[in-house]
Amino acid sequence: MLIDKPIKRLAKLNTQECLWPYILKILSEKPMHAYILREEIKKRFDFLPGQVTSYTTLYSLKKQGLVSKQKKDRIVVYSITERGKKALQQAQMFYRETFRKLS
Repeated sequence: MLIDKPIKRLAKLNTQECLWPYILKILSEKPMHAYILREEIKKRFDFLPGQVTSYTTLYSLKKQGLVSKQKKDRIVVYSITERGKKALQQAQMFYRETFRKLS
């Protein structure tokens, strides 16, 4: 069908290629290890980001001060920061406003 390709591209751009709002949403509910975070994305949002993409996004979020990481025993656990909470709220407002304009 004609629509399949554009919709697939739209979905990819708003999921796998823009992963950070999904990560922040999950971390806003509880701190989590990167591997478990990836599985949670699959369970809740129905797509599985690449392993490298997940870690790259987490490193970027940490560098921007949107998440922090703590080592618990031998496991690294990521948490959202106050700055990350504000970024998540802005992302949610962006998507709501975009959806409103398209409706």
